[in-house]
This record gives sequence, C-alpha cells and structure tokens, in this order.
Amino acid sequence: MSPFDLFPLGQPAFVGHPIDRAAHLRFHDEKLIALEGKPGTRAYVVHRDSLVLGRDGDQLRALLSIDEALKFGANPGTIFLGLRDGEAVFGMGISPGAVEKLAGREDVSVTELRGIAMQGAIPPDQLATIAMAKSMVSWHQRHGFCANCGTKTAMREGGWKRECPSCKAEHFPRTDPVVISLVAFGEKCLLGRQKQFPPGMYSCLAGFVEAAETIEDAVRREVFEESGIRCTDVAYYMTQPWPYPSSLMIGCSARALNEDIVIDRTELEDVRWFSRDEARLMLQRQHQDGLAGPHPFAIAHHLVGRWLKNGE
Repeated sequence: MSPFDLFPLGQPAFVGHPIDRAAHLRFHDEKLIALEGKPGTRAYVVHRDSLVLGRDGDQLRALLSIDEALKFGANPGTIFLGLRDGEAVFGMGISPGAVEKLAGREDVSVTELRGIAMQGAIPPDQLATIAMAKSMVSWHQRHGFCANCGTKTAMREGGWKRECPSCKAEHFPRTDPVVISLVAFGEKCLLGRQKQFPPGMYSCLAGFVEAAETIEDAVRREVFEESGIRCTDVAYYMTQPWPYPSSLMIGCSARALNEDIVIDRTELEDVRWFSRDEARLMLQRQHQDGLAGPHPFAIAHHLVGRWLKNGE
C-alpha cells in the first residue's frame, strides 16, 4: 500500500479518534484498577520517539497486554487513554535501561514511530491513540516536579493530572499550538527547508503561536520572519495532532502580497517559490532535480495537495 493510500488527501497521520476517551472513568481509581486486570485490556508502550512493539514472526503489534508490557520492562504507572471497542487502552512509559535489555530479543522491537507509521506497519486508525499515549508519557516524564514549589508531584485522574502534595497545585497536560501555512502568489506556492530535512525536501512554513496572538497574526508573523513575505487572507483548513512532544499543527492558507524573498538563515536553509507543476512533481517524488515535498504522513503534504486540487 502506497503512502497516498495510507494517508489520502485530508487525512494525515494522527487525525481521527476511534477511541472513546471515557473521561468520566478518570475519577474512579478502583474502576481503572479493575480495567487494568481485564484480559482484553491493552497498552501502548512509549520510549522517547519510539514504540515498544510485540513481534509475532514478521508481524509487528503496537497493542500489548498489560502483563506483556510489564514483562518487557514498562513502568507500572499507567495512563488511561480510553475505550476501544469496549476494551480499555492505557499508555505506559519505559526506562532507557529497560529498553537496553530488550536488544536482540526476537519477540519485541523498539522502533521509531514516524518510520513505521510512514511504512504502514501500524494501522493508521491506531495512530491518533498512539499520539495521545506518546504526548501523555512525554508530559509525565518532563513534569514530575511542581512548577510552583518544586515538590515531587503525583499522578491523578488516570494520568490526566499531576498534583502537588505540598502546595496542592494542580498541573494538567498542555498542547502547544503551531501554525503551518501554504502561502500562494498567483500560480506559485512558497516552500522552505530546514537543514535537518532529508536532502531536497521542502515543506510549508511553520512556527509556534505566541502568547496573546491569534492564529491569523501568527501566520503573518512567522511567514514574514522566515521569508520576508507579507501575506493576507489567512484561512483555516484543518489541524493535525503532532506528538513531538505535544503540538497541534493548525493548517492554514494565505495569499502573499510580495514576491521578494528574504530568508532567515537561523531558521531555514532555503525558501523558494514553486510552480503548480513543480509542486505536483515534488509530491509525487518525480521532480527532475530530485526535489521532494512533504510526506502524506504530514499535514503540510495535504496543504499543498489541497492547493493543487482546488486551485486555492
């Protein structure tokens, strides 16, 4: 199955939630403990940007039983993600030391999430829940101490809150908003590349929304700061959860008011205008100069694809 089949236009990775978050259960520890012990309960085990996968011959399996996860060395603290087909799903972390002990085993694999998702090794309908697990595990690992008084905090409400036993402050998971924009000028679109991108790859310009800033203002500011292009007519398209570590990509389109590019070299290696024909070849990986657009896994691909399809 090709990446275009895995992530058709308008459906990048991590979107859609076939899981019932069942938030009412987060407040009942005894019910969550009972759910952990049920035979149908499963967990995603997260290590940094990777997943701990069960291996059955040539088949990889992201959903593990709680017992299986614990035998692999996952941390006992579980994060309640919700119910899938009536069965509970949890998120679990694992220490680097435990991961090292898994090396060489034939029944388990620790594999980088982005790569296996792009290859279709994990069913796309599981990716949104995996993104939830990854974001939540990362948040707990980064926020173990109270930001108010420095005391070690405790997990509460199925992992959706941390509470300080000293000053009683409550801490909740956060999501960082990021704008990502397809900027067009007539029949051309603006794409840039960072140094860490694969060779020849270009994508839409993006940046974090700052305090007291609207989405529209963030698009205009980020595009101008990175490329010197002024833009207007900012319009929302769709969002994509992005668990690196926990962002929400807000996909937008905008119309440029000038053509002259001034690149911020501290942010980007290159920024260029591309014609519709070039952009189409880049998405198809058929550009004569070996240039490529973003993978269908990412919302940027869908922003460019929508512009090509609709002429917007």
